[in-house]
Amino acid sequence: MNRSLQLVAGLLASASFATIAHAGEVAGHVNDATGTRALQSATVRIVELNRQVETDRAGSYVFGDVPAGTYTLEARYVGAEVITKSVSVPATGRIDGSFDLPAIGGGDILVTGQTANLTSALSRQKAADGVESVLTRDAVGQFPDQNVAESLRRLPGVNILNDQGEGRFVAVRGLDPNLNSTSLNGVRVPAPESDVRQVALDVISADTIESIEVKKSFTPDMDGDFVGASIQINTTSAFDSKKNRYNVSAEGSWNDYSGKVTPKGSFDFTQKLGEDFGVAGSVSYYKRKFETDNVEMADWTENDDGAVYGETLEYRDYDVERTRINAALSFDWRVSDTTKAYVRGNWSQFDDHEYRRRTTFDFGDFGDLATASGSTVSFDTADLDDGDKLTVERDLKDRFERQRIRTVSIGSDTDTGTWKFNWQASYAKSTEKETFSLDPMRFTGEFENNSGAAVSVDNSGRYFPTYTSSGIDTASDYKFDRLELTTLSDSQDEEWAAKADLARTFAGDNGDFTIQGGAKARWRTKSYNFNMSRFDDYDGDFTLADVLGKQTYRLLNMGPVANKSGSADFYLANSAGFELNEDDSLIDSSTSDYKVKEDVTAAYLLGRWDSATLRVIGGVRVERTHNDMSGNLVAVSENDDGDAVIAVSPVTYKRNYTNWLPSLTVRYSPQQNLVARFAGYKTVVRPNLGDMAPSYTINEDGEGTFGNPALKPYQSWNFDAGFEYYFANNGALTFGAFYKSVKDYIYDQTSTASGTFNGVEYTEVQQAVNGDKAEIAGIELGYSQVFSMLPAPFDGLLTQVNYTYTYARGSVFYENDEGDQIARRINLPKSSKNTFNVVLGYEKGPISLRAAGTFRDKYLDEVGDAVDQDRIVNQHFQLDLSAKYKVTENIRLFADWVNVNNAKYYAYQNYAGAQRLLQYEEYGSTVKFGARMSF
Repeated sequence: MNRSLQLVAGLLASASFATIAHAGEVAGHVNDATGTRALQSATVRIVELNRQVETDRAGSYVFGDVPAGTYTLEARYVGAEVITKSVSVPATGRIDGSFDLPAIGGGDILVTGQTANLTSALSRQKAADGVESVLTRDAVGQFPDQNVAESLRRLPGVNILNDQGEGRFVAVRGLDPNLNSTSLNGVRVPAPESDVRQVALDVISADTIESIEVKKSFTPDMDGDFVGASIQINTTSAFDSKKNRYNVSAEGSWNDYSGKVTPKGSFDFTQKLGEDFGVAGSVSYYKRKFETDNVEMADWTENDDGAVYGETLEYRDYDVERTRINAALSFDWRVSDTTKAYVRGNWSQFDDHEYRRRTTFDFGDFGDLATASGSTVSFDTADLDDGDKLTVERDLKDRFERQRIRTVSIGSDTDTGTWKFNWQASYAKSTEKETFSLDPMRFTGEFENNSGAAVSVDNSGRYFPTYTSSGIDTASDYKFDRLELTTLSDSQDEEWAAKADLARTFAGDNGDFTIQGGAKARWRTKSYNFNMSRFDDYDGDFTLADVLGKQTYRLLNMGPVANKSGSADFYLANSAGFELNEDDSLIDSSTSDYKVKEDVTAAYLLGRWDSATLRVIGGVRVERTHNDMSGNLVAVSENDDGDAVIAVSPVTYKRNYTNWLPSLTVRYSPQQNLVARFAGYKTVVRPNLGDMAPSYTINEDGEGTFGNPALKPYQSWNFDAGFEYYFANNGALTFGAFYKSVKDYIYDQTSTASGTFNGVEYTEVQQAVNGDKAEIAGIELGYSQVFSMLPAPFDGLLTQVNYTYTYARGSVFYENDEGDQIARRINLPKSSKNTFNVVLGYEKGPISLRAAGTFRDKYLDEVGDAVDQDRIVNQHFQLDLSAKYKVTENIRLFADWVNVNNAKYYAYQNYAGAQRLLQYEEYGSTVKFGARMSF
């Protein structure tokens, strides 16, 4: 050890010894005025020393290394009176400095109701190190949301991507959901789906959470794998409340399309078992039946006569039943005044049973025979050449899918005021499984030039076309054509993890300096096993008439449809008569299988300066990634007799890479109601495991679909700046700006350059590849206010408004027929330029009312081979209403109206001078009603 290191070590040892010999501790709790609820992120300051800390989720705080003497303690919380008290600190030992904070103007600030929940969220946002938005437990309950994803869309810069009218994936700052990370109680949540990293948050019920923190900037003690945000979900702890608490909720849900009432119920509690041990838990159940009306078109073309039409037109009728079961249980132990230990477990199950009846028109044989009159395009089989035909398919999809997410963690947190140490070990597993799904059973009618069949498609509607027909609606004309039976679709994603952090704080004259370091290891395995049986014929007569059902489609009469359960019943009763296509079954069952191991080891070191006005956090994190991947090469060719030859060969691939992630975060608060922030940092997002899997398929025409195990991760340099002004009477005005430079972003590319892979020739390949560089920039504006200063009865009004603008551009590259690279600038997929949320509320006495509107701009969904083939999803605005009535202090009645305006989904492409339909859906609205009881 050289002399400089010896000097530093000596100074640190001397400082530590002096602290122990001549300093004491100040510790305590901050609660609401009733002493019932712990207040997280309350700010406590020693005025004379200019030292400041924030309370943890149990409302606890501690100052170490406080010199003996008399000091003024000051406690602040958004919407609460500022309280001070004098304490005398002994030379050794600990002095209590607890506070019970009243609301401004008197009363308590229990975290229930709209006003108190706004207070809680703003307090956590204000106390945060970096840029962060928060939803607290009871704030979620103020909205008519059906899952965590729908709750998150209320936050600044957050919108969601829907699946059949329900929020599913979360997009932050207009970016692709794949660029977020998600954790539950500090445990990274794996993705149930087989081909993505992002977690569909509709699996997790909003009833089981304590808070959701959307961290949009990075510090070295965080996992560095996000560009949009790190979404951190926390469930309840026994120490969140100072008193035992029991809540019961029961409700009914009615969808105006299905016309059915379905149940939802939840129960949650916190129970102390002595002063230092407690248990908290929750369970919820939600069944929802709803229907979706859908229209899709594809392969738009324009013939020589100027007729513009989609060669494929589909009308789809969905009937869906979704069931969510969620449970959480945690045990908390206050081991000592400085150490808390915990065990937390969560279990979520999401069942999705979907029936889809579909009528599909194939106009591919018509070409110039299609005739146009205004917006109507006609297809008459009398005009067809011999051998050509109008093909109409009517099929049924009967799919049952079950997703499960389980997490469990054990750990402890120690804070002496001088030293901090925490550790956590965890296990998480997500699965998605099907074992018997008709996907689909198809019946086909082929109408030639002597059949008398004709179809006219009217494209004059704003969103979708209607049609008239003749000669195509006899059910017995539709012969069994194909059954694709999924016998197994098994996606498994599990992760083991362990981490530890150690920090030492040195008290200074005007603040504290902390050195902190830590390490983390994650061991992840994701696999997918798919088995398909394809039947192309039936030994006997089997037509649509044998399983005829009734449609529930509202947009038009889509003709005869299959019975929802009759097709599966017919197969089970007559399975021996179905003729298996062994070649296609082998191809389908082999192409998607893969297994990927991903081990990530990380370490970090940071320095932190804290005072009442200035906080600076700087440091670096390093993450080492190891991948071990296996899949199949499926090559299809023909022998001399013209028979298919299928070769399935296993393929393996390994790689390692290292990312250094520096960061600097500055929080400056020149006065208590004003906060400025700046953050500069680097983050990465690893490729989708499904895209990296070495799965390769080359069909008999030489067309290939390849995985890409050499994909590089997204690498992003990020810069954030923000200003927040907090009003004295509960509210805030916020402004933020961000810039991101993303290298090696990922998109799907189709290459027409021929080549050879493992000795197999191909002429065209579709594959996920890395792009060059993308730039993302934007602003966030937010305004929240409780209008308690207005005269009665207007003093119950409140509002929350936020707006985000995002500019996200990059280039994609194509190869032309000569093999030359062609570049095109695009908006990044899933990137919406404009998003905003508006909440208008009223809360006074027993009445609580709320109207919430959310808007997101259109976005590029999929990149086509040319501009006129890009898939664009139209803008979306949805209005939701809530009403609550407090019958007693413990009983509240409520009614929610979701999707009041029947907001629709519309995707299109700009082709031949107009928006051309790709997908349209409408769902109707849902009304919920029930009661919540607290004890």
